Amino acid sequence: MTQNKTDTSSISFTALYTGHVWTANGLSAPSFHTRMGSFYYHALAPFEYIGGKLAGGNIRTFLLQRHHLIDHLVSRAIEDEGVTQVLEIACGLSPRGCRLTEKYPQLKYVEADLPDMADRKQRLLAQAAALSPQHLAVPLNVFSLHGNDSLESVIAECFDADKPLLVITEGLVNYFDLETINGFWERLRVCLQQHSGGIYLTDNYPLLHDHPFHRTMTVLRGLLGTVSRSRVSFHFGSDAEAQQHFEQCGFAPVTVHNPRDYYATLPMPQSRGNPFVRVIEARA
Repeated sequence: MTQNKTDTSSISFTALYTGHVWTANGLSAPSFHTRMGSFYYHALAPFEYIGGKLAGGNIRTFLLQRHHLIDHLVSRAIEDEGVTQVLEIACGLSPRGCRLTEKYPQLKYVEADLPDMADRKQRLLAQAAALSPQHLAVPLNVFSLHGNDSLESVIAECFDADKPLLVITEGLVNYFDLETINGFWERLRVCLQQHSGGIYLTDNYPLLHDHPFHRTMTVLRGLLGTVSRSRVSFHFGSDAEAQQHFEQCGFAPVTVHNPRDYYATLPMPQSRGNPFVRVIEARA
């Protein structure tokens, strides 16, 4: 059977694994702990160790690099630019909303995912201490063009159109080929422009043309696609390509952030050599 390339339901494996990476590194709430996430985390430990030795970094390294970097950019937007509205799409078991709403009581933070995950996340949020009344989880499918779970409907329903909006996707876009995810990016840009402007933050894994582990990353793409039952794509061959593509989508300015530029200021693990992950900051 051929899988619909816009079906996002198969990403649960990585959501559970990633959720336990946050838990194991002291970033998550106790209620977000899952037995299956813990199982995946420990089962993959030998491969993570080998990857760290051979490639100078492993999946856990890149997950933590992107998470700390996105946290930093969101906090900077709140503190320096007065952003008070955040939408985190494909939130999974991300603990970011809990941490940020506790730190910034004025923040409206909406987490969004497919219906089952959104329901589960809302129950977990209810168990978290000091849950903000402005922090909630709602259903959203990035490929729905109509209905209550569409991007446009969620933004119109949940946020004040007269205030800037910051949107996050972490761990989502590389599960779809560029043509497929590009439609979402263009719709998001329109939403942000109609919403007094805004900021979009996303992680991306460029398959750098000159990286010494180019072939290794190609193999890892196939392995990750197999275990997650998705087609994993590395969209760009350089940071310049990524920047140019988002500019062609109508975003401006666009900044591609490399984790190594933040080693001295953020508590993230370091890669040996050039990190595999980037965080793209695209403004509308």
